[in-house]
Amino acid sequence: MQSPAPMPDNAQWRKSTRSDQGENCVELWRSSDQAAVRDSKNAAGSALNLPTSALDSLLEIVTK
Repeated sequence: MQSPAPMPDNAQWRKSTRSDQGENCVELWRSSDQAAVRDSKNAAGSALNLPTSALDSLLEIVTK
């Protein structure tokens, strides 16, 4: 398995519109071929990096 390419320094992270004010949510970044998910409370921490196809599958499952 290949390691994902590093995210750009200017990556635009998005937070769910369903987030509460307590910061109990995740943030998402995606490009045409890769994506990342991170905890909004620890933005400087690690992120889950995955191909966009895997993210699309995950989102399909959790939004059902």
